[in-house]
Amino acid sequence: MKCLIIDVVSPAISEELGKYMEVDTKILPTQEELAGMIGDYEVLIMRVDPAINKDILDAAKKLKVIGVCSVGLNHIDMDTAKANGVQVFNAPGLNGNAVAELTISKMLDMSRHTIPACNDVKINKNWDKYKFVGRELRGKTLGVLGFGRIGQRVGELARAFLMDVVAYDPYLPAEVFEQQHAKSMSIEEVLKVSDFVTIHMPLTPETKDLFNAKSIAGMKDDAVVLNMARGGIVNEKDMYEALKAGKIGGYASDVMENELAGGGLTEDAGFDSPLFECDNFIVTPHLGAQTLDASRDIGAHIINKVKEALDLK
Repeated sequence: MKCLIIDVVSPAISEELGKYMEVDTKILPTQEELAGMIGDYEVLIMRVDPAINKDILDAAKKLKVIGVCSVGLNHIDMDTAKANGVQVFNAPGLNGNAVAELTISKMLDMSRHTIPACNDVKINKNWDKYKFVGRELRGKTLGVLGFGRIGQRVGELARAFLMDVVAYDPYLPAEVFEQQHAKSMSIEEVLKVSDFVTIHMPLTPETKDLFNAKSIAGMKDDAVVLNMARGGIVNEKDMYEALKAGKIGGYASDVMENELAGGGLTEDAGFDSPLFECDNFIVTPHLGAQTLDASRDIGAHIINKVKEALDLK
């Protein structure tokens, strides 16, 4: 039996599964490369890149299990996987605290201008505190779109900063909002009243381009949008225009629309965006779950699910 790992995941996965099968690693292959090699493997371990399409799954004649070391599964053709008898496991909730802490970190960075201030000192050799007058989180309203495990944890941390929390999630009963000390609102209401809006929703046809010129126009001019979920929920062209025109206070993101461009962000893939021109835009390369703690927890979960699926003793 053979296992293929195609992303940087917990070392414990290869160590433990290596006791039962041969484990190979090929970091971020293109879809074509993966389709050409997948036929030899019973187990595939990955995160979100590359997208697993019908061609790859049809070429995976021996494949029994896909272990996804993240939450979302929108990058996998689940219908074909099911039809081909491939079990797909993800790790829901296990990166929740890591993503929530990154969200709070970005809120603080945007509020206190820490990144441009750091660059001004280190690159421009300036020591001028008067250029970077910030604002506190205390007393501000945080709007959470998607109030699942991650969204609720963000709300919990925000309350420690004495923020008011409002949230949108049509799938939750009223008592959950009450337990989490959050006020349930429609999307339009959340956007209207919030000083910060954080996105914790999957990318679906309904959420694609949820943030566009029209929705941004309904927000406060100094509001900040945070996207730790998926690229594509924010229309980046409209966001760029809003930032340049001063129609919104800032945008902080851990994801981008074309982050999977070129089959994977390898060193020579190249990556650019008009948003990079904007001083009130900060971005990180989808590192929400990139903590030792989350990696440990996700690794243990995926190991157990693979062993259970294949009846490995």
